[in-house]
Amino acid sequence: MNIGQHLTLPNGVTLKNRIVKSAMSEALADEYNNPTQAQIDLFAQWSKGGAALLITGNTPVDRMHLEHAGNFVLDPSSDMKRVSALAAAGKSGGAKILAQLAHAGRQTPEAINAHPTSISDVQLDLPGYGKPTPASEAEFEEIIAKFVRSARLAQEAGFDGVEVHAAHGYLLSSALSPRINTRTDRWGGALENRARLAIEVVRAVRKAVDPGFIVAVKLNSSDFQKGGFDHADSVQVAVMLEAEGVDFIEISGGNFEEPTAYQHASKSGSTQIREAYFLDYAAAIKAALNIPLMVTGGFRSSNVMNDAIEGGKTDLIGMGRPFIADPAFARKLLEGEIAKAPAVEQNFPPAETLPRGAVLNWFCAQIALAGRTGAPDLEMSVVDGHESYLNQIKLATDQLLTARRE
Repeated sequence: MNIGQHLTLPNGVTLKNRIVKSAMSEALADEYNNPTQAQIDLFAQWSKGGAALLITGNTPVDRMHLEHAGNFVLDPSSDMKRVSALAAAGKSGGAKILAQLAHAGRQTPEAINAHPTSISDVQLDLPGYGKPTPASEAEFEEIIAKFVRSARLAQEAGFDGVEVHAAHGYLLSSALSPRINTRTDRWGGALENRARLAIEVVRAVRKAVDPGFIVAVKLNSSDFQKGGFDHADSVQVAVMLEAEGVDFIEISGGNFEEPTAYQHASKSGSTQIREAYFLDYAAAIKAALNIPLMVTGGFRSSNVMNDAIEGGKTDLIGMGRPFIADPAFARKLLEGEIAKAPAVEQNFPPAETLPRGAVLNWFCAQIALAGRTGAPDLEMSVVDGHESYLNQIKLATDQLLTARRE
């Protein structure tokens, strides 16, 4: 088995190879949180690049709970012509496309919502985030209904499926964490209760869409925080999700406070960035499942990818940053033109010498640039990219708030 082989999902949908563009936060929506032409063009470019599957960046089901102001939102206020254009662009080059449905919970910026709904009142330990309000029983039902509503809209718009985001500290992920989920009712305490929100969302979504519509879940292998959602919990929740009829599970890790999924290591002498840094965690999850598993984080070399698939540690290879550096890298990798995906982050200064989040923000700035102009500027300094992205988000936030006041 290797990255060039097709994979048939449990619902019968076949992916033409094993390479997936994992979700990246495009931040290209307009002030009404609709997809822009830049975002549509970007997905058309990625679709032609050879990957089997594309997953949109964080797509909120509730516009009062955004990851940031540039999110494309999928709800009844969405411009469905633009949403359909985005779905069509994602499929135009032969890929399939999923909308990654999410609710930011306590990770909603304070400027967007000073008191976001969360699993508890435990506040994010970072500046720029307000004090969350614990969800009521009625609000949980509303949240589940919003995921269902957005999944149906995604199906109506022509997406091939959805990925329910239960990783990286957003609402469903924070509900899984005993460090954040301090509830004593049926939504908190034992793992079965902490998993209830994610399970009920997935169950309701699966029931609401067609059998051939892909339903996937992104799950942390661990939060990598003391007292948080750990690896043993992750294995158990993955088994619970399989029982709900999901087509594959994507494994990642970390959250805003412990951003393991976005780690960066620069090249120093003969030392290279460690590839596939969630693969060891994923092996135990893979062994417990009968459905396909996708591992995202750090993959660059085709031999590492092939070994991971051949060794039964994963079925799908998720990557993000290489799609920014070279949208056609997947085709080149599959055809043997290159042996390694772009790893431009290896040339960056050590992470400890840069502002917090600078590397991630540089890549986000490149996404915006590629959407607008058709190509990134890989010569841009990390600090310049960081500042450009911060300015982009500030402008998007100002425009969003202005639009809300209209």
